[in-house]
Parts: sequence; C-alpha cells; structure tokens
Amino acid sequence: MTELNNMTGLPLLLEIGTEEIPARFLTPAIADLKAIAASVLDEYRIGHQGISAYATPRRLALLISDVSTVQLDNKKEVFGPSRKISFDDNGNPTKAAAGFAASVGVEPSALVIRQKGKAEYVAAVIEEKGSETKAVLPEVLKKIVLSLRFPKSMRWGNGQLLFARPIHWIAAIYGCDTVHFEIEGIKSSNVTRGHRFLAPAWFQVKEIASYMNMLENNFVVLDNDKRKGIIRDGITSLATAAGGRPVIDEGLLETVSFLVEYPVPVLCGFSEEYLRLPKELLITVMKDHQKYFAVCDSNDNLLNKFVVISNTRSDNADTVRTGAERVIRARFDDAKFYFYEDRKKPLAGRVDDLKKVTFHDKFGSIYDKLERMSSIAAFLADRIDPALKDRLLKAVRLSKTDLITGVVREFPELQGIMGKYYAGLDGEDRVVANALEEQYLPSSFGGKLPGSDVGALLSLSDKIDNLSSFFSIGLVPTGSEDPFALRRQAMGTALIIMDRGYSITLDEVLQYSLRNMQDDIVRQKTCENLISFMEQRVEYIMTSSGHEPELVKSLISLAAKSPLRTILTRAEALRDFRQSGIFPVFILAVKRVNNIIPKTSLPAVRPELLTHEMEKALYEAFGSVREKVSGLVEQEKFSGALNAFAEITTPVNNFFDKVLVMDKDEGIRSNRLGLLKEIWTTALMLTDFSKLQ
Repeated sequence: MTELNNMTGLPLLLEIGTEEIPARFLTPAIADLKAIAASVLDEYRIGHQGISAYATPRRLALLISDVSTVQLDNKKEVFGPSRKISFDDNGNPTKAAAGFAASVGVEPSALVIRQKGKAEYVAAVIEEKGSETKAVLPEVLKKIVLSLRFPKSMRWGNGQLLFARPIHWIAAIYGCDTVHFEIEGIKSSNVTRGHRFLAPAWFQVKEIASYMNMLENNFVVLDNDKRKGIIRDGITSLATAAGGRPVIDEGLLETVSFLVEYPVPVLCGFSEEYLRLPKELLITVMKDHQKYFAVCDSNDNLLNKFVVISNTRSDNADTVRTGAERVIRARFDDAKFYFYEDRKKPLAGRVDDLKKVTFHDKFGSIYDKLERMSSIAAFLADRIDPALKDRLLKAVRLSKTDLITGVVREFPELQGIMGKYYAGLDGEDRVVANALEEQYLPSSFGGKLPGSDVGALLSLSDKIDNLSSFFSIGLVPTGSEDPFALRRQAMGTALIIMDRGYSITLDEVLQYSLRNMQDDIVRQKTCENLISFMEQRVEYIMTSSGHEPELVKSLISLAAKSPLRTILTRAEALRDFRQSGIFPVFILAVKRVNNIIPKTSLPAVRPELLTHEMEKALYEAFGSVREKVSGLVEQEKFSGALNAFAEITTPVNNFFDKVLVMDKDEGIRSNRLGLLKEIWTTALMLTDFSKLQ
C-alpha cells in the first residue's frame, strides 16, 4: 500500500452497474477489484488506505476510505552513455553527454556517475512533482475497470469492450465531486439505481458516506456478508418455526447470496408423497437445480418443507411460494418418473449394457473397465483380507451400473448414491450396496473416506485403474490441466491406504495394474512416473497434517516400497529422534559417510583388506548395528531402530579421524568406500538423512 501524504485523504467510490452477472463470477471479482485498485493506485503513486469491494448481481462497487489528494513526488535515475564517451580527457562533457542531458531536460553539469554492472555510466536524477489526484483519477478509474477479467466475457452492441455482462452505468465520486471519464460511450456520473423492479429509478449519490444506506433504502443490500447473514438467519427462523432445521450448504449459501440484491426467505412446501423418494435425490433437486434450502427434522429425516430466497418484498411471499411450489412439483415428478422407471430393471441386469458405453477410446467400454477393476480388486483382497473377496468382486460388478439409470443421467452428481439405493432395493448385501456409494470417496482432500473395507478396496480398484490407464498412454496432468482428475484420485488413493492402514506398497499395486504393458522399459518408466506422482500427494498429505516439510522430504523416498501407514509412524519416531541429545552429533557423522561415497556401485566388503584398527572396529560395530536395525525395522519399531543405528556414531567418527579413506592402494580404497556405502544403504532403511539439517 502506498502511504498517504501528510495531506488529508478523501473517500473514493466506483460503482459499475451491469446486467445480471453470473453468481460464480462474483467472489473472485471482489478479490480482483480490490487487488487491481491497490495495484493501479500504487502505480500512479496515489496514497490510499481502507479498500473495500462489494458485488451484487447488478453491480460491482469499490469503496476506499482515504485516497491522498496529491500524488507522491517521484525521483528516478535515467542512465545515459558510458562515462568513457561522456567526458573528454579534461573532464569536460562531450556531445554525447550534452545530447543525453538535453533529451532528459537537465544541464550537463547535473549529470552524475553511476555503476551499472562492471562499467560506469552517466545518469540524470529527475524529480517529478506529484499532480493533484483528481487530475489523474479519470485515467486511474478507467484503467481499473478495463483491467477486470472474468471466466467468460462478452461484447455487446458495436463496441469492443469485453466485460462479464453489458455495462449500463458507472458512478465515480471522489470526496463530493464526480470523476468524469468515458468507456465506449458510457459516461461516469454521480447517479446510480436501486433494485431492478422494486426501485428502478435513478438517484443521486451526494456523499459517499450515505451510499450504502441509500442503496438499502432502494432495496439493495450491497455487502455480501450481510446478505448471507440475512439469508442464514431467515431460513433458520423459518425452518425452526416449521419444526425442523435447514440443510445449509455453505456453497449454496454463497451462490444464492449473489443471485439476489434484496434477500427475503420464504417457507414453501411439497406433497409428502415425494418423501418416498431417496432423500439425497430430493435434496439434489432442491439444492443443485433450484437453489432451494431443504429442511430436516431433529433425526435428520427430510421434511416436506423448503426455503426459497426471493428477490422481492415480503408482501410478495405468497406469489413467490406459489411459483416455487409449482416448479419443485414438476421437478420432483421428473425425479419420481426416472426413479420408478429405473426400478423396473435391477442393477445386475444392467451389467451387460455397459458394453455399449465407452470409457475411453483407447480402453474400450465401461464393461472392459470393470474387468480390469475386478483383477485389481482380487489382487488387493488376496493381499489384505481374502474373506472380503466375494463381496468386493460383487461390488465391482455393480459399481458402474447406476451410470446408465435415468436418475443418474439426469442428476450425474448422484452417481454411487443411487447405486446404493437401487442395490438395497434389489436385495443386495448391505455392505455391497454401501460400497457403491463409497467408491467415489473421498471427493476432495479432507473429505469423508470410505467407512468399510469393501468400499475402500472398491474405491482403490477404481482409482488405481484410472491412474494406471491414463499414465500408460501419456495422459498425465500438466501444470494447469488435469481433465481426468488424476490428482484428486491419486490423493484419494493415498488417503484411503493410510486411513485403513493397509500393508500394501504403492510399488507392488502399481506394478500389478501396469502388468499388461508389453514394453518392459516403458512399463517400468510409467511405473516410476506414477510413483513419483503419488509421492507428491503423500508429501502434501503429511505436510498438511502438521509434519515438518524437511522431515517429510527425508522419508518420501520410502513411500514406494513401504506401506504408507509406516511412513506416518516413521515420521513420529524421527521427530522424537531429532529432539534427542545424540542427534546433532549423529547427523554430522552419517552425513560424512554420504558425502564421500560414490554414486556408482561397489564390490562387497572384504574383511581381509581391513588393515587399520579403526576400520576393523567400524566393520564389527556396523555388523552388530545392521542386524539390530534390520530386525527392528521389520517389526516396525522405528524409534528403536533409529536409536540402534545411532550407535554407529562414535565408530564412524573414529574411522574418519584416524583412517585415510582414499588410500593410494585401489583395493583398500574401494574396500573402505564399500564399507561406508553399506552403512549409508542401511541408513536409507530409516530415512534419507542427507535431507535433514
């Protein structure tokens, strides 16, 4: 922020009145408007503080409490020719210096010498006196408006201006004065409009302090947080009066607050007959398709009530209610029709129909995908719990059948959920039915995870097949593109494995899923890329859970070939070990080992070539330590393993202090390096200590 001058600042208002802007554009538009305003004011050296931005469907507003009345003065250096050609042997300015001085409006005697790189140049110090802010504000405000960007923009009329929706008016006031500028025939003024239907007339804003109150008097609540509060309080009050509580989805609340300028909640109802339909289906129709808030009782059962947020006065509630109830009845009738049509054919009878539905042109149909998933699922069940296999394979077979039902075609967000309902109504095992919904969990980082092993393994089978399939043909996420949501699926895979504590490794399950790739070299490279991709997700999960980034980086190389649950326990053990008194001395010793060993392989240690007393002592100590560490790691006693490995500290330091590793004799040198390399290899069973400070 550019600080205010000593002069008193004045408030500034910029309002852009438009046709209705889509609700999803407005949250980022508020942030952009604030950021752009601050940046442009700084660019023009105008002091400011107290920037606020607001949005409704029909306007974007910028309010700044204090804007300096005068630009800050500016001093800048302009470089000219080199010193060598700017002055003659007597130190007098040459034509080059005089010409440069004239071009920047200073006398040659005012030129100074400045170092630039390795050479010296002449420079002119130019002071620019700040202008009055009101003189430059038209340019500033115009630039702010033209700098706004939206996910989608449009042109209108014969103009070239791109904006979210056509601009109808611009109000611009500084202090008590109108800031005059024009954008493609739209002239700024000090007038604005209220609610489109309740107060459409123009009115003048005489002072900025009264701007928001004047809007409210004309049925426009400018502050989005205030609109959300009105909506939240209103629907809660109405639902409570109806004997229930509202189902408040924060995303829906945010969206609805940007659909209205004057929110008035209205309680509505529908026939109880529709409550025979799945609760999630009814809520989806209300929430996603109509932007209505559902109402549940204290036991979380859906009531035949809902709340609609109108954009009109409360005395129009009956009209709003009649219209909303008519619309919801029609939508519920559609849902009811699809639901009962779907019930005419069980899910098991739809499996063969999946042969006609393409999953991807390189991987065949969804039926083909089920075949791959079944193989992965059987592998996972054999490794984790063979008793789950029959239920799991049944769940795999039914997992995608709801995709071709009428309800899911109409409401894709209900995939899995409708599968659970239909499977239950078909008489399928409850565990299998619930797994059909759990296959899509988690939907995001921090989201709900599968609650059963069958659901978890079904979800893993689906996600692992997607990851291995798309990676095998090079369709991997880029910096900004991830059309198949592979990052989310990789994150979900790691979260499920860690949450359930499964004793499987990423390497073994990915090697299995890629087994049908013909080229061994390509298959191995694909597996390495996929494991690296997964490791990034594991690293994010662990650092987001509070583990130190440095510690996580040292452990992440173990994520491929160790069960992910052990990475968590290793992290806890390593955290405690770092706080022990031995750690500072130990880490220096083990890093001495890593710093000297070559990257290439070395022959096994030959005891007969050990000649020095200290290298013999190190060899003997290491043999004992390695055996202890291996046993403790196998038992997953990582704290014990770290403390056992720390016993190598003194022998290692004595070795480096008394023994010349790089002996002239090649055999002795290689043998000593080989011993150190074996020590480092054992260290890597615990963590990559080179990543720790």
